[in-house]
Amino acid sequence: MLQSQRLVFMGTPSFASPSLKMLAETGAWIGVVTQPDRPGGRGRARQESAVKQAAKNLGLPILQPHSLKDETVLQQLEGWRPSAIIVVAFGQILPQSLLDLPEHGCINVHASLLPKWRGAAPIPAAILAGDGVTGVSIMKMEQGLDTGPVYAQNPQPISPTATAGALHDRLSKKGARLLLDVLPGILSGSLQPRAQDHLMATYAAKIKKADGEIDWRQLARQIERQLRAYDPWPGSFTHWQGKRLIIHGGESAAGDWPVGAVGKHGERLAIGCGEGLLIPREMQIEGKRVLSSDEFIRGHQGVLGSQLAMREAKT
Repeated sequence: MLQSQRLVFMGTPSFASPSLKMLAETGAWIGVVTQPDRPGGRGRARQESAVKQAAKNLGLPILQPHSLKDETVLQQLEGWRPSAIIVVAFGQILPQSLLDLPEHGCINVHASLLPKWRGAAPIPAAILAGDGVTGVSIMKMEQGLDTGPVYAQNPQPISPTATAGALHDRLSKKGARLLLDVLPGILSGSLQPRAQDHLMATYAAKIKKADGEIDWRQLARQIERQLRAYDPWPGSFTHWQGKRLIIHGGESAAGDWPVGAVGKHGERLAIGCGEGLLIPREMQIEGKRVLSSDEFIRGHQGVLGSQLAMREAKT
């Protein structure tokens, strides 16, 4: 059935790429809309989005609007005559004129079990909250933030050691597979969405780089979750001797030390938290190489017995 469809795919980061690639394999006509190239990397050179790179490799037409409110953009999309618009982590709010354009509406792949974790960063939010289960939802879009009715969901467990990066990769593939499973029913009208329970909604705000700073007054188990939730971005960091110290992974342990104090727990480096201890796996002075905790102790003899900076001490 999908071979006869004309689809518009809207997405930007790598999370969206599996959905685009699987849709392309169906033989449907696909036009791609993605964000404009942005400066990135150390040299700040303009970089193409992951979706643009995938679309180029697939030989698909590409549109990169600076604003979806531009009348010429809507005219071009009308010219593509889409039966449905598939949206996966696009990065701009869709105006009502675009939501109303395709016959079967705009269909979104979202990385949570809606109505839980609506918003920009559902994967880190689920890990930070200590959720044991998350998943993907296929939703019919409306003007509200992830408020539309849901066609289907696929629950996925969150392991106690899962990082946001690993969970991102797994959910991107699960979301793509679920999309292909339900899209024929959506387009034929045989699958109808069900309304969300808005009273059960929770929200996952967009993450900023500054959010990665560790507050050692928190419980050790919460900081351990932060290390996983912010891996790979924005990372988790503190300050030692006026330098940014990045913590790569770790585990919590029982103990009662002064907050931010660095010492040894058995043979391993540990840091005092509001409750318990955080045992880092790897540590890195910004701009230097990543070291195991043992290597860090040997190379920075003043670290044991020192005190890590609190958030309010940051300038």
